[in-house]
Amino acid sequence: MSSKDTDTREAFPTDAPAVVTCGLPYANGDLHIGHLRTYVGGDVYSRALESLGQETAFVCGSDMHGTPIAVQAIEEGIDPEAFALEWHEQYEETFPKFGVEFDNYGHTHEDANRELTYEIVERLESEGYVDEKKIKVAWDPVDEQPLPDRYVEGTCPYCGEHARGDECDEGCGRHLEPGEIEDPVSTISGNPAEYRDRTHKFFKVSELADYLDGFLDRLEGTSNARNQPRQWLEDGLQDWCITRDLDWGFDYPGEEDLVLYVWVDAPIEYIASTKQYTDRVGIDEYDWEETWRDDGEIVHIIGRDIIQHHTIFWPAMLEVADFQEPRAVMASGFMTLDGAGFSTSRNRAVWAREYLDEGFQPDLLRYYLATNGGFQQDVDFSWEKFRDRVNNELVGTVGNYLYRSLLFAHRNFEGTPEAEVSDEVERRIEEAIDDFAAGVNDYSVRAVGTATVELARFGNEYIQREEPWNLVGEDDEAAAQVICDCVQIAKAVAVLFEPIAPSASEELWEQLGEDGSVHDVTTDAALAAPPRDFGAPEELYEKIDEERVEELNEKLESRVAEAAGADGNDGEAAETESDEAEADAGSAMSDIEPVADDRISFDEFRHLDLRVGEILTAEPIEDSDKLVKLTVDIGVEERQVVAGIKQLHAVDDLPGTTVVIVANLEKAELFGQESNGMLLAAGEGADLLTTHGDSPVGTKIR
Repeated sequence: MSSKDTDTREAFPTDAPAVVTCGLPYANGDLHIGHLRTYVGGDVYSRALESLGQETAFVCGSDMHGTPIAVQAIEEGIDPEAFALEWHEQYEETFPKFGVEFDNYGHTHEDANRELTYEIVERLESEGYVDEKKIKVAWDPVDEQPLPDRYVEGTCPYCGEHARGDECDEGCGRHLEPGEIEDPVSTISGNPAEYRDRTHKFFKVSELADYLDGFLDRLEGTSNARNQPRQWLEDGLQDWCITRDLDWGFDYPGEEDLVLYVWVDAPIEYIASTKQYTDRVGIDEYDWEETWRDDGEIVHIIGRDIIQHHTIFWPAMLEVADFQEPRAVMASGFMTLDGAGFSTSRNRAVWAREYLDEGFQPDLLRYYLATNGGFQQDVDFSWEKFRDRVNNELVGTVGNYLYRSLLFAHRNFEGTPEAEVSDEVERRIEEAIDDFAAGVNDYSVRAVGTATVELARFGNEYIQREEPWNLVGEDDEAAAQVICDCVQIAKAVAVLFEPIAPSASEELWEQLGEDGSVHDVTTDAALAAPPRDFGAPEELYEKIDEERVEELNEKLESRVAEAAGADGNDGEAAETESDEAEADAGSAMSDIEPVADDRISFDEFRHLDLRVGEILTAEPIEDSDKLVKLTVDIGVEERQVVAGIKQLHAVDDLPGTTVVIVANLEKAELFGQESNGMLLAAGEGADLLTTHGDSPVGTKIR
């Protein structure tokens, strides 16, 4: 049954083949870690699906067309195809270095994409969904040339912010049709532009409003991708201009002076790339038509700035051309660097090649990008935060558990002791597998990663509680039982952490003496008995020193200052075309997390009892990396509150601090300690909320 005929879908894994795609990167500049967030997320999700036993293809390709590439090629005086191919080849080399292993990575200028694009466009025409209209297009009257898309900039007619010709990238984010932008100026010559009449082709998206309304009801994925398009639908869909006055791109069928708009052929590359994969491996290995023409599970992983293209225009095209609609769209939040936007023009970025040249393991960055907040939330990167996540979680929790447990097993038993896994540990591993699967079905790459970290944390608590070092020689049978459990947990970590940390997981798999590759097993292997014999383990992760972070920050500051000096300004220059272009790769930048899509009523807010409090005592909770036990005076009584702020605040300095707490939150137990309330804090740095004046302890916040 097609997904068009049902409101619910079977949970993963399903019997239908899946394809996971990532938004195509524009082939016009270096990759930085902001770009990598989407591609790492796609790789994690694809690997996780395969770990559940889902047949999956992971495909992508470089976007070779469009005005950003044409503009830059003109500036460099070279052919657009040669310009784009050079960047495409660099991306092909770079992605695998971060463990991003596409089953096929093509590009939009290949014949496979051209043939499918013409097939789909001709279908749109034959079904009566293409119309011709005369429209106003920007024109440079001095250079006597049309100014499509990013050849022109001006003012957004909807919000009044500065915008480029095809999108209000600095304001409301709305897609702009040719002729809409106000006060147009040529980005090539700087000349004021005027509008002239030109005939263009339009896709009658407005006639598909009812279909798209139902599609959005069926769509799964992140809430921003499901909810944001509703506003465009409610405002009334406008027909979509699908041609441009440009020399670079696919000619519109039968027209010599028009090319297809880049956002027509770009998503069709998803299908073309899948087809190329089938052509390479054979239809028995993977059938692209079963996925795209029948009932495949299609998951798009993109940046938040291209939601409209993937939830309105693209499914409308697929519907008319009789291809399968997407099952889910996962849209990532933006990424900032030390609280401010990435800027390629000011060299204010952590470049992909730079990260590798510094000698860091790719898995470290994969972990940071995948688990630092929900996928749709904005994420800030700093070398300090990166170091803390690596040292406290990968080294302190995961690495520490694996090394100590496997070293003890090797020294005392030369591998896995001959014992049966305890019911407690078997249940805990099963819970981790369930959490992993739930993360996949909730479209949460973070949950996929944290399921394993929490299992390793349990392992640390278990070995600490059971103290096998005190059992050896006293009760060898009990010691064997504990260490058998610990090795089983280590194997489960190798299996479940593979999507997040494929390189380290493979190394751990080899240390355990397992046959084959961890990349080829499913989650069931987490409960299969480990090999009897294995050698001495090696530590998988290394701590990052504070001095190293200082050195990296100095390099970044030096680069930004040098770029500012080269521009002849103080570093506050406007973004260049290349900065704007990177947004379409799914990594436009924002300093602020977006407002939540779901609103609450005033009555719901009134039920929150927020009180001014004063921290009286503070002490770290033993064996916890994050938690601090606080005694807080809220006027009417003193409360014990547990807060995850150990790494972000000096514990000894907390007494005497005025804070705001949620006083009527249900009690919880964390690390065996009761928590009777919640501290409020802002941002990644847990900036504790307080009052501007001297409000008395116990004052209710209204």
